[in-house]
Amino acid sequence: MSVSRMAAGAGVQPEGQLDPIRLAVLTHRLDGVVATMMNTLQRSARSAIISVARDFSCGIVTAEDEILTISQSLPSHSFRGPDLQARVMRELNAGFRRGDAFLNNSPYHGNSHAADWCILAPVIDDAGNHWFTVFVKAHLADCGNSVPTTFFTGARDVYNEGALVFPSVKIQDQYAINQEFIRMCQVRIRAPKMWYGDFMAMLGAVRVGEQRLLEVVDEVGAETLRAYERAWFDYCEQRMLEAIRRLPAGATRVTLRHDPIPDAPDGIAINVDLVVDPGGGRITVDLTDNPDCMANGLNLTEATAASSALTGVFSGLGTDVPTNAGSFRCVDVRLRHNCIVGIPEHPVSCSVATTNLTGVVAQAVLVGLAGLADGFGMAQVGRVLPPAMGVISGIDRRPGRGAFVNFVCLLVTNGAGAPQADGWLTLIAAGVAGLQLHDSVEIDELKYPIIVHAQRLVPDSEGAGRFRGAPAAYVEYGPFGTEVEVMYTSDGTFEAPIGVRGGLDGSPARQYRRTAEGDLVELPNSARIVLQPGESIVSVCTSGGGYGRPTDRDPELVRKDVWEGWISVERAEAVYGVVVTDAGELDLNATEQLRSGPASTGAAPPSQRLPEQIA
Repeated sequence: MSVSRMAAGAGVQPEGQLDPIRLAVLTHRLDGVVATMMNTLQRSARSAIISVARDFSCGIVTAEDEILTISQSLPSHSFRGPDLQARVMRELNAGFRRGDAFLNNSPYHGNSHAADWCILAPVIDDAGNHWFTVFVKAHLADCGNSVPTTFFTGARDVYNEGALVFPSVKIQDQYAINQEFIRMCQVRIRAPKMWYGDFMAMLGAVRVGEQRLLEVVDEVGAETLRAYERAWFDYCEQRMLEAIRRLPAGATRVTLRHDPIPDAPDGIAINVDLVVDPGGGRITVDLTDNPDCMANGLNLTEATAASSALTGVFSGLGTDVPTNAGSFRCVDVRLRHNCIVGIPEHPVSCSVATTNLTGVVAQAVLVGLAGLADGFGMAQVGRVLPPAMGVISGIDRRPGRGAFVNFVCLLVTNGAGAPQADGWLTLIAAGVAGLQLHDSVEIDELKYPIIVHAQRLVPDSEGAGRFRGAPAAYVEYGPFGTEVEVMYTSDGTFEAPIGVRGGLDGSPARQYRRTAEGDLVELPNSARIVLQPGESIVSVCTSGGGYGRPTDRDPELVRKDVWEGWISVERAEAVYGVVVTDAGELDLNATEQLRSGPASTGAAPPSQRLPEQIA
């Protein structure tokens, strides 16, 4: 499979080209449709992971199954997947009628993973013409897994995983909801009222998008819309070609490792072969030389494998290029069947397909681009799913409450140093790209029986560099009035994010249980923990790697980091070669002397200091 050139010429061929002003106006108009869908979902959903953290995506696919616009959507959800799912929807149905809607969360039919429910609806006018397909993909708080998590790392196969899987099933027929489908879900979901609220919010967002697009169709007309699709794809392809032509030519292999898990005690090595051909305007990402699918939940789907490669490419270009079927024409992603980062075959489990190995693939592409030349790519982004991103569950004993499940998203940083900027504090993950939001502490505590005791940055934990990675984050939370179960798989506990082009590595993840007596007990990187009242779980996420030598960092930026409390005076001197006085002023003479002297050996690795800082 490859992300290759797709047909973009169906429909009436207009005379001449669409003028640039009309192209821009229609682009913003369609982006506005997607924004309305996203606003509808966020404001009406019940679970915190959708209504607060915004772990969802919306977009528009053409009638020919090409991604047209995915404005502000998560790359792991939307770079590839909705187009595959639209194609499956069309192939499995003889035709569509207005008011139809289909649910696809199948990892074998174009979806990301079973917890991401994707509702697709063909947009059909009064004459029966199929113009677009709108989609809403959202991470549900519970998807019916055999254990209370939406990331079941230990699942041996899809049967052990236990998720409800719907391979493009019709859930609405001429706007009438299939009530049998509703009843089936309610007996398998742990918090059925919350699920039903989220489901109806998704359906509402789809119908809002359909209504707005029908208004566009009526206002603009057939000829202009078809001309727009072709012009928009061609424009984005040209933008991508220009970006690729600025890259250095070269080929490289990057190998990164996922932490050990019970099914893979030595960890999992992932190889990414990257070829950049500026003259031909092509980038090739080859993932075929990797292990076969494993008997755990880390296997990627076709959608997430391709999306992760595209995420690395577009994040490492050094310029902004719209992401759609037009710009995707310039990137070949090579996958193979039955590969852990390829195309899975039933009954392989892909429960964790949107996070851990997705991040590893995207990070490897970014590191590969950085290795070709300064000014491109990025250091390694931090790893995901520490306890601050755990799935919590239990019974809420407060009046009127009951069973609960939710994927929390408390403070996780992970941003990597880039050619021209420090790591983003709220990046969260490569496949999220900062578009998922962090939870509101107050809303989490209102919705669920937990208390968030602390959220803060960890000083001196950043991957130092000319542009540094984001520092690690400390989070501590525990149950209130009941026991709470937490499930997580914290990659980065053994393999810290690496720096590039002379940048230093970031710090690894750590996780602890704080007992009722206040003692800290270190926890494994992947666990299922039951916390009793009075106990808490401590999460320290990875930091991002650094880009470029720390001693090339602007001394004023180092002084600001000291002033902010992100690094100490001692680390500024030992690692960056910058002297900051007790008054917080920059001593330029002493800094110049220090940097012109023998190269600093650097401070102790951040991982050696973390336990002292959190005790």
